[in-house]
Formats: sequence, structure tokens, C-alpha cells
Amino acid sequence: MALDYLLEIARTPAPTFSEAPRGALVRSLWEKLGAEVSQDGVGNVIAELGPAGGQALVLAAHLDTVFGPEVPLTFTWEEERLVGPGIGDNSSSLAVLTALLAELDRGSLKFPLWLVGNVGEEGLGDLRGIKHLLAERGGRIGALIAVDGYLGQIVEQPVGVRRYRATFRTPGGHSWGDSGPSAVHALALAVSWLYQLPKPEGERSTLNVGTVRGGTTVNSIAAEAELLLDLRSLSAENLAQLEAAALRALQGAAEQVSAQLELELVGDRPAGSLHNAGLASLVRRAAKRCSLELRAGASSTDANAAALYQIPAVGLGVYQGGHSHRRDEWVNPGSLERGRELLQQVVALYQEQAGALYQEQVGALQSAGGEAEKPE
Repeated sequence: MALDYLLEIARTPAPTFSEAPRGALVRSLWEKLGAEVSQDGVGNVIAELGPAGGQALVLAAHLDTVFGPEVPLTFTWEEERLVGPGIGDNSSSLAVLTALLAELDRGSLKFPLWLVGNVGEEGLGDLRGIKHLLAERGGRIGALIAVDGYLGQIVEQPVGVRRYRATFRTPGGHSWGDSGPSAVHALALAVSWLYQLPKPEGERSTLNVGTVRGGTTVNSIAAEAELLLDLRSLSAENLAQLEAAALRALQGAAEQVSAQLELELVGDRPAGSLHNAGLASLVRRAAKRCSLELRAGASSTDANAAALYQIPAVGLGVYQGGHSHRRDEWVNPGSLERGRELLQQVVALYQEQAGALYQEQVGALQSAGGEAEKPE
């Protein structure tokens, strides 16, 4: 069933910040299956199923891909694999959600179930779709599952991320006729200093300069140069420590070369607890019903955003595949049905245990000084 939707979804472009065509397709598919579907202010596609009252289980699969409009969305069969850009991440997850909707007994729902195709998960999208959903409707959500990744994987721990755009500026000028400072010099010094920074002790932390650009011509002193910096850690404390050191290095490099520095925070994915012991146990029981073993891991997914709201959250994979974020990404289409069965069992168990998960959420909120909305 999921394969019926996969290629249509994968062939519809959805670069981050330009997900509208895919959002329109997913909305159309879900409406044809009889769901009442809406779209919010940022473009998230939302199908609200079951009763109106009570704490909703949210199954969210992001609409966007890492591929820009210049990448042809063409796919080939190689033995039992479908190969092509974005065929897995996250087209397959959207196809599995659509197949779940097609097979679901909606009359059996005692608690709300929301299927969400959200925008802005990848790159500089900074989880903007799921952040918007939680900001608007977090009080009605009992648990969040980011449907993303490979079958057999569950993300129980979030990797916190802070991202900066650092822009160095100088007056510039002619490479012979002038002798002022170069923005490229400041950038190069900053990159060198950044990679010499010691990592905080304890939980793993990483630092990466992902892109650099600068200058205009070979015979011009660069008036502007820019880098994108990615900082990650399993620990909120370590992430803050690494961030502070990185910002000092950037500012120091600018001062050393007499350049101006402009810093823009372009990514903030929280670290910390996902308050998910009960939810993770539920998902594992669902997997056991499907004769599937789950491997726990840490990653940066839409589930990160739930940490700020003390909403139980995990990431869950629903397809077999590989080479994510590459043009030769592949999936085993036969695995999508197992992914649908897994989600169906998760939904069934949530209907039985939403009250227990609500109590877990209450405990998390009370410890943080907040309140939860009682399920009806």
C-alpha cells in the first residue's frame, strides 16, 4: 500500500522553505482517504483523527528534503531497491503515514491521533514546522513521535544543536593599491582557532564549519567572508560551554585582523530530556508485537523540540534504506509495510495507555513548574 504513494511523493519537490508543492500533494492524498485536513500558518499539513477531547498522539513526518530545485527527482530500480534523491528521507516516512491512514480503523480511536506533514526539519529549517505546531497546540499533545529514519531505530536521546552564521567585514580594496585587512584572513584565522578548541569533558560534543565563502576576485582584498558553524552535544551544559568558547574564538579572530564580526543564530535544537521513558517502553512493546527489535540511539530530529514543553517524544524509523542525504539514497520498498504495521501497533497501544503517559507528562511539567491539560 505505501509503495502506491511513495513515488508520487518522492517526485514532488520539497526543498526546505519550498515545501508547498509536496504539502499540497500530501493534503490531497489524505483528503481523498476521508480525513479532515488543515494547514497552519507555516505550511504544516495536519489531519486530526478521533475524538476532539483528550491528549493527542502526534505522528509527524517532515515534508522537506536536503535537495534543491536543481536536483532531478528521478528514481531507478536496482534489484529490490528504489534509488534516488530523497526517496527515503523523508518521502518513505510520508508514504508510510499515508498508508497508515488508509488502513486505520478510525472508529476505534478513544484519544486523538494527529498525522502531521511538517515543514522545515532539514538544515537551516531549524525544526520550524514542529516548533510552530508545539507553540500553538502543545497543551493538547500527549506524545510526539518524529517518524523519520530507518526501521529498527528509535531515538530516545536528543542531540542538541546550535548553529551560527558568522560574517566578517572589512573595507576591502585593490590587492596592490590598498593594504587593508582581508575578511578572508579573519575567516581563515577563525576556522583555525575553532578547530583547536578543546571539547568539553563527559558527553560527546562536536564542532563543524560546514560552509565558507568570501571575496569577489583574485585581485581584490575581500570585503566580506562568511562561515556556517554547527555545534552539537548530548549535554545542554556542554553545548553551552562549547558555544561560549566558539563565540570567543570568532570574536578574537575578528579583532586580530581588525575586521567587523556579525553573528546570526540560525539553528537552535534543544538538548536535554525528552521525558520519554513511558513512551519509549510503549514503542518497544509495539515493535515486539511486530517481531522487531529496536536499537536506541541519539540524534537531532523533530523530537528535540518537544523537550521545551516536557512532552514525551521519540524519533522512530519506518523503512529500510541507506545513503541518506545522497543522490544515490535507496530504500527497500517491501519494508514500508512493516513500518506501517509498527505505527499501527503504536497507535493501538497509545489508545490503551494514554492516561499513564499523561501522568508521566504531569510529573515532568510539575518538576518544571508548569501544568498539563487533563485528558478527557
